[in-house]
Amino acid sequence: MLLPESLAPISQSALESIRQSADALKHWPESLLTQLDYVAGLSQFVVDVLNTDEHLLQVLPEMLQETSRHSAYRKRLAILLSDCHDEMSGHRVLRQFRNREMVYIAWRDFTGSWSLEESLEHLSQLAEAMIFETYQWQYKACCDLWGTPCNDQGDAQPMLIIGMGKLGGGELNFSSDIDLIFTYPENGETQGARRSIANAQFFTRLGQRIIKALDQQTYDGFCYRVDMRLRPFGDSGPLVMSYAALEDYYQEQGRDWERYAMVKARVMGSEMYPEYQELRQMLRPFVFRRYIDFSAIQSLRRMKSMISSEVRRRGLVNNIKLGAGGIREIEFIAQVFQLIRGGREPGLRHRSLLLTLDAIEELDLLEDGGTQHLRDAYKFLRRLENLLQAMADKQTQTLPESSVEQLQLATAMGYHDWQGLLADVHTHMDAVHQVFNGLIGDDEEESSDVAKHFHELWDMAEKQDVMEHVLSEDIGAEEPQVMANTIIQFKHDLAKKTLGPRGREVLNRLMPKVFAAIYSHPDAQFGLPRVLHLLQKIVTRTTYLELLDEHAAALTQLVRLCTASPMISEQLGRYPILLDELIDPQQLYNPIPLESYQTELRDFLARIPEDDMEQQMEALRQFKQICILRIAAADIAGVLPVMKVSDHLTYLAEAIVESVVNQAWLQMAEKYGEPNHLKDREGKGFAVIGYGKVGGWELGYNSDLDIVFMHDCPVSAYTDGKKEIDGRQFYLRLAQRIIHIFSTRTASGILYEVDTRLRPSGASGLLVSPAEAFDEYQHTEAWTWEHQALVRARMIYGDEPLQQSFAQTRHNVLTLERDENKLKQEVVDMRIKMRDHLGGKKADRFMLKQDPGGITDVEFLAQYLVLRYSHEKPKLTRWSDNVRIFESMIAQGVMDEEQAMAITHAYTEMRDQIHHRNLLNLDADVALDKFVVERELVSKIWQQWLG
Repeated sequence: MLLPESLAPISQSALESIRQSADALKHWPESLLTQLDYVAGLSQFVVDVLNTDEHLLQVLPEMLQETSRHSAYRKRLAILLSDCHDEMSGHRVLRQFRNREMVYIAWRDFTGSWSLEESLEHLSQLAEAMIFETYQWQYKACCDLWGTPCNDQGDAQPMLIIGMGKLGGGELNFSSDIDLIFTYPENGETQGARRSIANAQFFTRLGQRIIKALDQQTYDGFCYRVDMRLRPFGDSGPLVMSYAALEDYYQEQGRDWERYAMVKARVMGSEMYPEYQELRQMLRPFVFRRYIDFSAIQSLRRMKSMISSEVRRRGLVNNIKLGAGGIREIEFIAQVFQLIRGGREPGLRHRSLLLTLDAIEELDLLEDGGTQHLRDAYKFLRRLENLLQAMADKQTQTLPESSVEQLQLATAMGYHDWQGLLADVHTHMDAVHQVFNGLIGDDEEESSDVAKHFHELWDMAEKQDVMEHVLSEDIGAEEPQVMANTIIQFKHDLAKKTLGPRGREVLNRLMPKVFAAIYSHPDAQFGLPRVLHLLQKIVTRTTYLELLDEHAAALTQLVRLCTASPMISEQLGRYPILLDELIDPQQLYNPIPLESYQTELRDFLARIPEDDMEQQMEALRQFKQICILRIAAADIAGVLPVMKVSDHLTYLAEAIVESVVNQAWLQMAEKYGEPNHLKDREGKGFAVIGYGKVGGWELGYNSDLDIVFMHDCPVSAYTDGKKEIDGRQFYLRLAQRIIHIFSTRTASGILYEVDTRLRPSGASGLLVSPAEAFDEYQHTEAWTWEHQALVRARMIYGDEPLQQSFAQTRHNVLTLERDENKLKQEVVDMRIKMRDHLGGKKADRFMLKQDPGGITDVEFLAQYLVLRYSHEKPKLTRWSDNVRIFESMIAQGVMDEEQAMAITHAYTEMRDQIHHRNLLNLDADVALDKFVVERELVSKIWQQWLG
């Protein structure tokens, strides 16, 4: 085990700083110091960890005496985490534990003192221990915060973490991502905390904490990149789903590539195996068909061409995973047999690739020693991959280009020089590729004999040169190469979908029409990727393809809207039911009149039984999406100016709030009856206060709702139902139910993100405030910034008595006499604090909201003026929106007309810009040479009043 001479200086230089910790090295045996010289010459990762972790220097000799460590991973980590009472200390423990054990694994890999199988097992068991013990630690912490998630019978519910890919197969590589899916057995609510939440909400929060604990970069590094994209619906789906939802998804929408992925799925933590069996039984028919499934061959052929095109597109040279004959092709060959015959042959259902190859050999499915070629190549390439990644703990499968790294890798693999290693790499990969080609064959694309250029564009979507010629010469498109790539990629991606003969037939008829519609539009370069992205989302739903094929007007509107706004194309892709709205352009471009949102929503919900909560929730979301599509269509067509768009979005939100309160009330009243103080009066004794954008009639397309709940229930009240509870407890549960209806993710997503942190005492305060407590808090405890927030607050739902009570409190608080200098200082301090906290500055860009001279300055100025002058001029408290606040400033003689009109103009111009950037899915920032006059004006007025 000798380093080549040219690597010796690298080792000596790397060890200089470590040797300064000579005390720690004194008790190292000579043989181990020799190994240290050797490993330090090959792995920067090992050197870096030893340099930063003195404790490891002391314990490593003891660790290396153990020939196996994985069986104790979980126990050791559980003990360490049991002492961690905050996230920061837990994150540190996890990262240190990971790095120490990875040094042990790398050391054994580089010194060749164990087999590949032992290395893969340690890497996989380490990841499993890290994931599962993090789950155990965070599950307990979450239960302490929100109660224990239970089903309807009161049984505690666990969350199962399913490891996919190499993690699931127990063959993780050294610097791998971990692909996970989160699920739990049954829905229900938490028990044992002051306030219960739905299981789905509990497990989503738990999942987010686990991801953060493993994935977040801290001073100590990170543990694993966590990839959740293999879950149902990918990034757009809920983070966690129940068994039932998972089963529905895979039965109704599961695609071929998800079958391949599910072959390797394995639950983390041996305790969870009994819980997992039920789910595994559910999913088995999806993964392994009962019959010999030769239909998989066609799909796998397309995946083969995608692999080849991916390698070509990304210019991957010397990639031992994705290149021809690489690790992915070996995995692919094993999966061919698993998917075609796994339903009949239990021996082919192994998650481990090496065990699957054994089964293929036993069943004699490959001839001429093909299995042995694959086994040898896999072991060779996986060992090479691990050593390559362990050199610097980098996720790479591309062979190094620098001569030093080449020599380091060759030495680690036991070769005298790079050429010898490279020759063997090529020999193994050639042998794999030969088996791969013989097994998968070629995908003969059917071609049509229609010659028109839009048909040609579709039929020739494999031939880049032909397509570029058609695009540039026949169609006259700009950037033909980019467009050709987009169409080729779209057609390749279709290979992942199960279309069926009818779907394919409709698609072949529809695509030339789609191209004709796109290229009749002047902004085709924007329209093409967006429309194709949308089609990618709906392509397995043949009825929608037929709708677009049969309704030329609908296709025209689709192309027009997608070309103008990626936000709309994403909405349509996520919720294809909205495509029905495109059939009637008359209706599409005419939003519901402002005063009619409530009645339209009531009519929309009237067709669904009141007690069918699930359908009611789904219908609310669909109504919102249909309305937003119409508002956005009118916005794009120029029918609605920005202020009117916000009015529509705000009135829509108010109608939805009313409906959600009514639904929640029905459910609560059915269970508990109604609070008895309501006997001799109308209404519910309940109110919703809107703050911020909804309070100021300024909602945008993606706005949250900032709301606060209020009631006027006396302490003595009780409900009059079968199950009697305290009246105030009733209102608390009502508010929880309202939040649940808003935030539960159904097939159509969530209704609104709801933020209730502006309530008295913030997140630690009561979820629903009694009116008198709200009044007292605002007068005695609220900070100046809370009074600023009150400027932009109004009641968006509630009875007349509460309406009067809130209006009175708001008016009285805003008209309090304030010390001008103190007020000025507090507003300025809060503005600076907010800018520091939210200012995420981009180089050479003006952030429309947070930068000096931006929208928030205008909002703060309006709030300051109301708080400063309302004592003398109480009429200033009338409005909660900025435009009318500045109009009041003119009417009350606080500001001169020219200044107020100028700042209002600057404000509306910037809001208009944000609005249109929302439609384009762009951040709220512009080039520094934009809005120069407006920014200077706002800053100048700010200086005058608050400087």
